[in-house]
Amino acid sequence: MNESSWGTPPGAGQWGPPDHGPAASLRGAAPPVPAGPLHDGGGAAQTRPMPIVPEPGGHQDDHRDIRDNSDDRGAARLSGPLFRDDRPQEPMPTSLPGSDSDPVKPQKKSAGRNLRAAIGVGVGLGAVILASLFVYKPVFIGVIAIAVVVGLWELTSRLAERKDIRVPLVPLAIGGTAMVVAGYVRGAEGAWVAMALSALAVLVWRMTEAPQNYLRDVTAGVFAAFYVPFLATFVALMLAAADDGPQRVLTFLLLTVVSDTGAYAVGWRFGKKKLAPRISPGKTREGLVGAVLFAMAAGALCMQFLIKDGVWWQGLLLGLAVAVSATLGDLGESMIKRDLGIKDMGTLLPGHGGIMDRLDSLLPTAPVVWLLFVIFVGSG
Repeated sequence: MNESSWGTPPGAGQWGPPDHGPAASLRGAAPPVPAGPLHDGGGAAQTRPMPIVPEPGGHQDDHRDIRDNSDDRGAARLSGPLFRDDRPQEPMPTSLPGSDSDPVKPQKKSAGRNLRAAIGVGVGLGAVILASLFVYKPVFIGVIAIAVVVGLWELTSRLAERKDIRVPLVPLAIGGTAMVVAGYVRGAEGAWVAMALSALAVLVWRMTEAPQNYLRDVTAGVFAAFYVPFLATFVALMLAAADDGPQRVLTFLLLTVVSDTGAYAVGWRFGKKKLAPRISPGKTREGLVGAVLFAMAAGALCMQFLIKDGVWWQGLLLGLAVAVSATLGDLGESMIKRDLGIKDMGTLLPGHGGIMDRLDSLLPTAPVVWLLFVIFVGSG
């Protein structure tokens, strides 16, 4: 109970006249005696000391009747402590009650995800990618196609669940696979043709259903076709462009992963200033600096030692571009997930979320890296 319950009780007429002498202003002076008995017996009225100084700002609702109607009917009872304590409050103990242990320490900063699962899944995916990339290129194209189809399934499922947007998955899956294969076999021209045919297939497929929300559904379908399979096709273009195609793809993957790792590590340890709090509250400006530094260092090493005719300073520019595009891609999918009201696109990859939660940085970065490779060292 707060100290506002120390105000003068209502019904002051039950008490005798106050003492106007000098002693009345002193703390601890004897309180006034009630005018009548407090119980039905014939004995002397029993009283308890009451504070003389009323608490300013007290509320009348906080007062309690001093008469005790319980069985003992003995003495007046108050609802709070009998005396006002003017001593400063003692600080609360920092150790647990009844424990001789050390004071409670603040909780350590959490990493926010299962690191063991995330590292295990990352290592497994890396092994599959490297084996398919350097052993037999068409197998790696199959890995890209599978990732595209799963990513489309996650995206269309979340759109249907959260926004009731019915995007036809079958033409998207077929058209997305065709884009990746056409990009590897026929280059950029084949990828564009497959993209146009995929968009047309989405429009026609949706005609088999009711016309309500047709424009909304086909617009989302064309967006999905561009966002997932078409951007992924640039990885296939890098692989088929030159003799060092696997090295180019490896550089692209390494820089994106290093950028994400640098942002995560530096932001978790030193992050204070939010980068885009309305979009992704977990991202910080310090994390972006870490992404740029890590990616530029890795880019210089990769261009110097992995890419034919590559120069280290080109790697610095490449790393800077990757850090920016990967961050924008991550923020872009965060916008989509916030609009959908979800945290992850799926649960397929423990510690990572879904496939789309891993492709968010890779997809917009692929065309940037492909273009810079063409500018710096040619298409092969």
